[in-house]
Amino acid sequence: MRLGALYTYWVPLGFVLAVTVIREAVEEIRCYVRDKEVNSQVYSRLTARGTVKVKSSNIQVGDLIIVEKNQRVPADMIFLRTSEKNGSCFLRTDQLDGETDWKLRLPVACTQRLPTAADLLQIRSYVYAEEPNIDIHNFVGTFTREDSDPPISESLSIENTLWAGTVVASGTVVGVVLYTGRELRSVMNTSNPRSKIGLFDLEVNCLTKILFGALVVVSLVMVALQHFAGRWYLQIIRFLLLFSNIIPISLRVNLDMGKIVYSWVIRRDSKIPGTVVRSSTIPEQLGRISYLLTDKTGTLTQNEMVFKRLHLGTVAYGLDSMDEVQSHIFSIYTQQSQDPPAQKGPTLTTKVRRTMSSRVHEAVKAIALCHNVTPVYESNGVTDQAEAEKQYEDSCRVYQASSPDEVALVQWTESVGLTLVGRDQSSMQLRTPGDQILNFTILQIFPFTYESKRMGIIVRDESTGEITFYMKGADVVMAGIVQYNDWLEEECGNMAREGLRVLVVAKKSLAEEQYQDFEARYVQAKLSVHDRSLKVATVIESLEMEMELLCLTGVEDQLQADVRPTLETLRNAGIKVWMLTGDKLETATCTAKNAHLVTRNQDIHVFRLVTNRGEAHLELNAFRRKHDCALVISGDSLEVCLKYYEYEFMELACQCPAVVCCRCAPTQKAQIVRLLQERTGKLTCAVGDGGNDVSMIQESDCGVGVEGKEGKQASLAADFSITQFKHLGRLLMVHGRNSYKRSAALSQFVIHRSLCISTMQAVFSSVFYFASVPLYQGFLIIGYSTIYTMFPVFSLVLDKDVKSEVAMLYPELYKDLLKGRPLSYKTFLIWVLISIYQGSTIMYGALLLFESEFVHIVAISFTSLILTELLMVALTIQTWHWLMTVAELLSLACYIASLVFLHEFIDVYFIATLSFLWKVSVITLVSCLPLYVLKYLRRRFSPPSYSKLTS
Repeated sequence: MRLGALYTYWVPLGFVLAVTVIREAVEEIRCYVRDKEVNSQVYSRLTARGTVKVKSSNIQVGDLIIVEKNQRVPADMIFLRTSEKNGSCFLRTDQLDGETDWKLRLPVACTQRLPTAADLLQIRSYVYAEEPNIDIHNFVGTFTREDSDPPISESLSIENTLWAGTVVASGTVVGVVLYTGRELRSVMNTSNPRSKIGLFDLEVNCLTKILFGALVVVSLVMVALQHFAGRWYLQIIRFLLLFSNIIPISLRVNLDMGKIVYSWVIRRDSKIPGTVVRSSTIPEQLGRISYLLTDKTGTLTQNEMVFKRLHLGTVAYGLDSMDEVQSHIFSIYTQQSQDPPAQKGPTLTTKVRRTMSSRVHEAVKAIALCHNVTPVYESNGVTDQAEAEKQYEDSCRVYQASSPDEVALVQWTESVGLTLVGRDQSSMQLRTPGDQILNFTILQIFPFTYESKRMGIIVRDESTGEITFYMKGADVVMAGIVQYNDWLEEECGNMAREGLRVLVVAKKSLAEEQYQDFEARYVQAKLSVHDRSLKVATVIESLEMEMELLCLTGVEDQLQADVRPTLETLRNAGIKVWMLTGDKLETATCTAKNAHLVTRNQDIHVFRLVTNRGEAHLELNAFRRKHDCALVISGDSLEVCLKYYEYEFMELACQCPAVVCCRCAPTQKAQIVRLLQERTGKLTCAVGDGGNDVSMIQESDCGVGVEGKEGKQASLAADFSITQFKHLGRLLMVHGRNSYKRSAALSQFVIHRSLCISTMQAVFSSVFYFASVPLYQGFLIIGYSTIYTMFPVFSLVLDKDVKSEVAMLYPELYKDLLKGRPLSYKTFLIWVLISIYQGSTIMYGALLLFESEFVHIVAISFTSLILTELLMVALTIQTWHWLMTVAELLSLACYIASLVFLHEFIDVYFIATLSFLWKVSVITLVSCLPLYVLKYLRRRFSPPSYSKLTS
């Protein structure tokens, strides 16, 4: 005898598979469309027929590609030519290495000398390059031109490269393509994306395994109670099919459709416009994040430096008092130009005014001269240097430099009256408020390095012949170089606490003989073969003594909107924030303070640079002695610690309220995420905006990309894409929390729905001598889990315990979810007991009250079951939505209407009698009323945290 119609088994299974396949297919198609959009960007290629347009996906090795200003480099190339007069160009590399500094790149000398770009096609040459590797900071190769006599060979280094993902910041460049596709440096630095399965799905899978175990056990018990009579093995199979409802096939469909609804709600939220859900499989993950790993540049900050403070020791000027600085500068130059005759007995106030003005003037002049900034003039979008430079037009001028804080300093000197209007390799021009041009010859320049932490320049004033050595740098190194003073250390500390990046500016006047002596020794040192860098440094240090301290400057990297309150919210929600950046230690520390990632009452432990096991051991011991202390560590030190003391380091770091890792390579960011997942077992969320954050985003449990100024790489690789960092708070606190709680309620209810009917079947079989006879036939089984209960149960995806404003106001509510209580073995067990109680009550009640015919049992028990399910949904709902009411009433109406067609299962005349109505009402009340009473008592005497906020 067959157990029910076949369609009762394959229809639900087919529906489940169809929904899952369609959802996955939609995501794959979206991903394909996004990739196609990026690969369809158009570039110009040099050919014998002139320039032709080519899609970035069709670029091949050996192509000569033209890249315009502000265009992204499409492949790894060797830099052959530039339109810039000074024969070099700047690159923005923050998408590649996370650094905000612009990088100077130089073309191959013999190709830059060619009259036009078209001549590149006339020469016969080849490039020898190393095989593709992961190192973005080094390159070894040679460029050989064969058609000259003798052949010219030039060595190629990192300075001659244009890596894919970087942006040309000046001029138009021509390059020859070296690597494409998987061989690109940027691609080799990103890990392959993994298919993410949410922790919630794994937990549901675990519960499903338990239910499968229960199915096998119940079937074996039924056969055992028959004493394994006859062909008992066939009986086991019959019981497995009979009780197969224990495993809720519809659970997968309900959860998958729930995820689609959550994704739709996130996209439609007007308070976080532009948010895109790229992976709809893991919205519940957003509700259980323990560690947030964020990039700095472009994510927390806008990558725009602003000048905030000028400190002269006795007086400080802030943003509100810059007009005073301006008037000092103005008075100096107007008095110089007027050159009035000596006054009789000048008043004291004018003397004081003159000395203050001259101090301010010296400081501003030093800032205007000590840098590596070049003003570039553009007119009508075309660089017309000669024309624009003649007038030094302010509207056409843009500043280019390897560091945005240098640009901020020069822009500030322009705002107070001293403007940098021209610069080349050997000279600099400043314009005064009186429109005079001051000419300076650059005699020597000592660039900034990470070891020296300072930069210097020696200039000669053309009008007076004075030679001055200017220097600026970090307070730690400059304190030993400047003359003794009693304010430098204290004021540097004060400005650093405000989150400002402090630079100390000093000067020293040099006599002509003194400079000539220095130059001779300097040239000699630069020619030496052995220990050249050491000898050069020694010669420079001979000048760096007893310098006059001029001022302190404080610049600030502008934070994105509402970063501080967002980080505050995340901290209160129990989420620990780690900042991983490719930027310098000082910049990272300043930003951490400025964004209040490190609170004012927390100490910061800056992990010393360690290179071996012994140093790492000592430094870890020093760190262990500190409590409630934020950690700042560089990528190099981190690598050493993880190599020798991985477990100890991660244990200490996880106890910190905040961690800042600077100078982090992209692969290192991903490694930190992986270690956090392995060591803590907690969920991680990574946030970034650049190509260098892709590995970290893909490695994390939940990747969020910020769609910033610098391209869409991070946004496209992420599971969720937002337009601003501040939207993260709402994404987690409101949408993450709701998604997790709703899915937990939905899954438990679907399990309850299946267990209820299975319990009834078990009771029915037990009463009728353990016979493997189905209680409900064909359509009733399918109708139960679809038409009659699907909509009310699914409407739980609209339920919420608190309003979104309350969830944002009390982030502590999020902290409760980190314990995983909404779906746990305890809640699962409670729902199993409820299902067993209700299933047994309905079945025994129906058997107790049924009339002489079997059809009456089916009618009474099935109607009671449907009503019980609808009432249980109403009991579970916390906030009613109009769609929930519609779903409840519609399902009830569908059931009543369908009774006409179910005459082969249900006696239509019997259900119209009063006897049927009172019996169904009594059974339904007995099955539901005790649960309503228990719920009321629990809310009365042990209310959940959210109910205290809603009452």
